[in-house]
Amino acid sequence: MENFHGTTIVCVKKNNQVAMAGDGQVTLGHTAIKHTARKVRKIYGDKVIVGFAGATADAMTLFDKFEAKLEEYRGNLSRASVELARDWRTDRVLRRLEALLAVADKESMFLISGSGDVLEPDDNIIAIGSGGSFAQAAAKALSKHSDLSAEDIVKESMHIASEICVYTNDNIKVEVLNTNE
Repeated sequence: MENFHGTTIVCVKKNNQVAMAGDGQVTLGHTAIKHTARKVRKIYGDKVIVGFAGATADAMTLFDKFEAKLEEYRGNLSRASVELARDWRTDRVLRRLEALLAVADKESMFLISGSGDVLEPDDNIIAIGSGGSFAQAAAKALSKHSDLSAEDIVKESMHIASEICVYTNDNIKVEVLNTNE
């Protein structure tokens, strides 16, 4: 899978919490041009968290398309994800978009790509972007070997990724869903 420079997104589900975090750095070539971007947000009445890696304008287009799919399928995350991936892969305009999406609700999480992938992780951890591998490794270790909450795991995983990946900064934004509410 392609790595997109300029972002890291990590999502963890643990105990009664789903948390997704993203860094704030936007790069153009080898230059950081923004440090406070918001790449993770809640949509669909704050019931779904979405994060993106890739071209910003492309990701904004995909956010809108995904939210429309959620509306169309009444919040069914799985169905909305599959339908977005299908449209993204087959539509002449959409298939040129360069981004990845991580999406989650209280029950499930998916990585969605333009090549038609809708991947659900086995271990309740998703990470995308240029620092995604670093954040994923940290999240796996922290999830398995600590009592930290999902929110604390994504924060610490992002801090670790920001210390390793030059395309990731430590201006971290987190969104949380509590599954017992």
